[in-house]
Amino acid sequence: MLAITEYSVEQVLDPFGILAGKRYEFLIDIDVPEDDELHSENGVRVRVIYKEDGEQSGVVRYELQERTTGRLLDYDMEPEEEMELAAFCREHLAEAGE
Repeated sequence: MLAITEYSVEQVLDPFGILAGKRYEFLIDIDVPEDDELHSENGVRVRVIYKEDGEQSGVVRYELQERTTGRLLDYDMEPEEEMELAAFCREHLAEAGE
């Protein structure tokens, strides 16, 4: 289970109207136990691009980063964590500014 400590969300604007649907960028800080290989003393953040387009909604991509440096971490989430991440994003779309 993801231990989310803080997050922000904003709509990514498509000024040329090229992309179908709407895109949102989430920055989600997660608490990672010290014994987990993903743990970083600088903290861990997940950057998520989420697409909302009727029935085609979901996570387009995500990146794991060190929170303070922005350095990319070369890890993947477990499938259950990815599903939890998608559900979290779906629940918090309304908080994005239009």
